[in-house]
Amino acid sequence: MQIFSKFSDIKTFLKGQRTAIALGTFDGVHIGHQSIIRQAMGLAKKHGLLSVVFTFSNHPLSVVAPERVPVQIGDNISKAAFLEEMGVDLLLNVAFSEKLSRQTPEEFLERLKDCCNAKFVVTGPNFTFGYKGKGNTRMLGRVASSYGFKAEIGEAIQLNGRMVSSTRIRGLIEEGDLELTNEYLGRPFSFGGRVIHGDQRGRTIGFPTANLAIPDKRAMLPNGAYGVYVLMNGEKHKGIANVGNNPTFEGCNRRLEVHVLDFKGDLYNKPLTVQFVKKLRDEKKFSGIEALVKQLRADEEKARQIL
Repeated sequence: MQIFSKFSDIKTFLKGQRTAIALGTFDGVHIGHQSIIRQAMGLAKKHGLLSVVFTFSNHPLSVVAPERVPVQIGDNISKAAFLEEMGVDLLLNVAFSEKLSRQTPEEFLERLKDCCNAKFVVTGPNFTFGYKGKGNTRMLGRVASSYGFKAEIGEAIQLNGRMVSSTRIRGLIEEGDLELTNEYLGRPFSFGGRVIHGDQRGRTIGFPTANLAIPDKRAMLPNGAYGVYVLMNGEKHKGIANVGNNPTFEGCNRRLEVHVLDFKGDLYNKPLTVQFVKKLRDEKKFSGIEALVKQLRADEEKARQIL
């Protein structure tokens, strides 16, 4: 999959080749998003086009209404990795800017025609575009042909009688409903980053951990211990992850501590992705190291049974 961050770059790459575009913010790339993207991919395959996902590297609200920006379910790296796994040909991941926010709907559609050479454009039913979101799916369907493409509006997806949406998933993550979160995502909720320095106390008790900082802008499950898979260096390992402030030791910020089972090695500054499978227990404060080690051993046994 080729990745572009500028309209001019994808225009140069395409050299007039036609595309089928899936348009959206796609935070989390949940099963509703996947349906839209697969619809565009299907059109591309049927008509001999390139499939394109056009999205933004930052949430549009970060520019037009910063006080209303929601926490993000995923990040750009994990989004790109999953889209490549899906089989998307091209990703246009543009920074949403003040200039972009002031484009009229007509100017935005002209850009799709000029830079992306769109033959088909697929969006969700609630998609809006252009200055103050004045463009919507009704307008898109009405004027698409004048810009040289056909618009297709994907259907909303429901699960257990509820609409699948990024907003709903953020609520489920905050509530700690991991099972339903993973159903809505169609895969395990994940968190990735580079390993930072910890206090290294875990290795002194036989449970070394890789530490990841949790940005305030990222959605994260409630504090507690979880059975997880850890993806690193192209390999998948079983692990235990603790989300929290590490209350046994004072002075720690909220972070993710991951103990990779049956692994020895230095992970500092290495990128890794944690996939959350099942919660093991709530966060606890222990009376001492002995009680902590006993609980960690129980967590490990439970994680091995689950994973």
